[in-house]
Amino acid sequence: MATRLDRDGVLALVAGDPWMMAAIEAVRSLELPDAWVAAGFVRGRVWDHLHGYAERTPPGDLDVIFFDPGRPPADDRRLEAELERRAPAYPWEVYNQAHTHRFNGDRPYSSSADALSRWAETASTVAVRLGPAGRLELLAPCGIADLVGMVIRFNPHPDARRDVFDERLRCKGWQRRWPRVRVAR
Repeated sequence: MATRLDRDGVLALVAGDPWMMAAIEAVRSLELPDAWVAAGFVRGRVWDHLHGYAERTPPGDLDVIFFDPGRPPADDRRLEAELERRAPAYPWEVYNQAHTHRFNGDRPYSSSADALSRWAETASTVAVRLGPAGRLELLAPCGIADLVGMVIRFNPHPDARRDVFDERLRCKGWQRRWPRVRVAR
């Protein structure tokens, strides 16, 4: 079995995966402000590693988040199409976090980190990108303890939604794919 990871270990896993790095580079090529590849993209790689799986669990989607109040919500689909053109092997989903508060019923977010900090489960509040200097960066507003501890926990942020968490628990099948993952109630 794999050993426990810290932030540097998570970054090393991502950096050592050419498939992941190609996705991150495609996102960077769009030059979007505060852009990251989030959630299951990182979570799945970490949990596959911690379970000792040789094969990557195929992601249902790759969540690309960015923050640009000046860009209209309709641009999200155009950006998805551009990513599909540049890197068609990935199931892209693009969300401008400057607008997603409306869908979630929250106050406006101030950044991608602010939006990510409210996602339903703490193990999914992680994202990676190539920063301005070309170095791989990890964003984890709720920390990485639950991610590397393989814990699915409801996010204690006051704006996190229990109904979304419960629905994700029901639909995602995390414990079928990763049996050592546990739910903290």
